[in-house]
Amino acid sequence: MTIADIAKMAGVSSAAVSRYFNNGYISKEKREAIQKVVEETGYRPSVQAQTLRTKKTKMIGVILPRINSAAMSSVVEGVLSVLDENDYRLLLANTQNNPKKELEYLDFFSQKQVDGIIFVGTVFTPKHRKALDNLEIPVVIVGQHLDGYYCVYHDDYHAAYDLTKLFIDQGRNKIGFIGVFELDEAAGLERRKGFIYAAAMSGLEGIEDRYEIANFSIESGYEKAKSLMERYPDTDGIVCATDAIAVGAMRYLKEIGKRIPEDVMLTGHGDSDMAYVTTPTLSTVHFSYDKSGSIAANMIMDMVNKKDVDIKEVKLGYRIMNRESSME
Repeated sequence: MTIADIAKMAGVSSAAVSRYFNNGYISKEKREAIQKVVEETGYRPSVQAQTLRTKKTKMIGVILPRINSAAMSSVVEGVLSVLDENDYRLLLANTQNNPKKELEYLDFFSQKQVDGIIFVGTVFTPKHRKALDNLEIPVVIVGQHLDGYYCVYHDDYHAAYDLTKLFIDQGRNKIGFIGVFELDEAAGLERRKGFIYAAAMSGLEGIEDRYEIANFSIESGYEKAKSLMERYPDTDGIVCATDAIAVGAMRYLKEIGKRIPEDVMLTGHGDSDMAYVTTPTLSTVHFSYDKSGSIAANMIMDMVNKKDVDIKEVKLGYRIMNRESSME
């Protein structure tokens, strides 16, 4: 069945059918007549033919560092909410925190496979910058701030600062920090800098040494909490870079008989579902990951449609979720 067949059955012109499938303007009566025929026949236009005609794939590539993450799921939900409204589809790439795979997907998507890219980045090497500079399709970076690029990111620095101050204001002065590798400037570097600055402003000394680097897993949080407590048994508070790390730390603290929060206060970052089901419930930071995804998707759609994008960078705020693990 062709567009001409649809047009004949609906009693309209082929041009009207073409505008219908490309979201162009047609009268309500014609749209309803075409829709009725489409539903009765089950007709679907050729994606390949549409791509050749419009030079658009109607696809947006989304590159994620990991898929088993509540934060990443929220970002994707935000992206989908906008793409669905614009009759676009999502092509998802999971890099498993491998910078080489990020470069491979940037190259793959750039070969006219998608109309734009939403890149949830972690590490930006010179090779990454070169790949981004060479892209001939729009790209928006989510979760990191990168000068010269469209990006949507969070205030990681002040979030960690406020969490640390929460401990200090309750008299805790032997606080530890379990972070992630600092090549990840948002979750790694900025959160640690916020922690250190809050301690320094409060006159705490030797805090920089009370530091461990974990990966993003519960298991790693357990191991690094063990290492921190063995080095500094007097630790009375632990700020963790993610909720998963904090849950692992909580498990270890319970094993060695530490009461939370009486002996050791504990917080994470991310406000994931697990923060609600731990005992005690986990204090954390709420970031609007879904909002970052929807903002990025709206940006990319405007760029794909060659509309002016007034804002090149969007920095989102946060909320401190003060729960049982930091409340005496």
